[in-house]
Amino acid sequence: MNVQEIRKLFPILDQQVNGNPLVYLDSAATSQKPIQVIETLETYYKEYNSNVHRGVHTLGTKATDGYEGAREKIRRFINASSAEEVIFTRGTTTAINTVAASYGRANLSEGDEIVITPMEHHSNIIPWQQLAKATGAALKYIPLQKDGSISLEDVKSTITANTKIVAVMHVSNVLGVINPVKEIAQIAHKHGGVMLVDGAQSTPHMKIDVQDLNCDFYAFSAHKMCGPTGIGVLYGKRELLNNMEPVEFGGEMIDFVGLYESTWKELPWKFEGGTPIIAGAIGLGAAIDFLEDIGLENIARHEHELAQYALERLSEVEGMTIYGPKERAGLVTFNLEEVHPHDVATVLDAEGIAVRAGHHCAQPLMKWLDVSSTARASFYLYNTKEEIDVLVKGLQKTKEYFSDVF
Repeated sequence: MNVQEIRKLFPILDQQVNGNPLVYLDSAATSQKPIQVIETLETYYKEYNSNVHRGVHTLGTKATDGYEGAREKIRRFINASSAEEVIFTRGTTTAINTVAASYGRANLSEGDEIVITPMEHHSNIIPWQQLAKATGAALKYIPLQKDGSISLEDVKSTITANTKIVAVMHVSNVLGVINPVKEIAQIAHKHGGVMLVDGAQSTPHMKIDVQDLNCDFYAFSAHKMCGPTGIGVLYGKRELLNNMEPVEFGGEMIDFVGLYESTWKELPWKFEGGTPIIAGAIGLGAAIDFLEDIGLENIARHEHELAQYALERLSEVEGMTIYGPKERAGLVTFNLEEVHPHDVATVLDAEGIAVRAGHHCAQPLMKWLDVSSTARASFYLYNTKEEIDVLVKGLQKTKEYFSDVF
């Protein structure tokens, strides 16, 4: 299936914005949804909307089959060893917070270390800051190289025998850096620590095998991979999850409730208190079917070509600063000389081009880059080189507009 055939499956792309064809270059924030996912959600609500697990009636059984069937699709998609290792959450943020609140508070104390990087999304910084404050553990950062990447030598010198948790994003949402998380996990394990991978920006774009990575925890969100908002996944090794306490309590996650004591269900349900995000899980299952039909290898190849083409074309724009290494995932973050990123995004929007502007929930990284904010164009399976050409024309127009103004 070529990119033009793929684009026809995304109804939202067939529209005009401010009198121009929509050029959507903000998939790192949230991806668009193919018709298959939209129709799956509509079918659930129209035909078998019901709660799961509790009922024995036909609709409840069908909803449960869809919900648990999605869990099995996810298990295969990331190659977890068991569906018990797949926990549904509200997203990557909730997944990371669950590990910090449950595993972290039970296993860390004063003198222990948590190791992360300055490039992390706020969702993979703040939970560890709070854990460090609560336990007395020290928060340490692996330094960045000049291009924003990290070296394994720095990883080895930062992780010590006191390191209990290492938490690193697989792909940077700002720099496009692809971190060597498999090798980092090996170093963490050598020192007795556990490894959490923030997979929000990698899972939609490349084939993930959590057993090959040998990470202890892996987190990602559906809305960045053609699925619905409000649903995500925490993968955890079964032996770790079995020894962790739930962080949300209520219906669905209990086995027995007495007046003064309660016991929990087995994995994975002990971490899924309350009515779960049923439609979201079923929609995520449909998104996985769609992505596997296209092929993750094909998606990765297409995005690599787009990223390299974007680097070449954007470099032609006078006064352009591009951040991050040459080899990167499918996004380009940049600044246009003497034009604020919000102004860049505003002028581009007038041309029908959607890009992201701001600190991208990465303020420590912005400080490291010595900027307050940047603009970002991010690509997915439905984007084309022609759209990058439109972006470059829009940036040239932006530059001309502000040169006239000033």
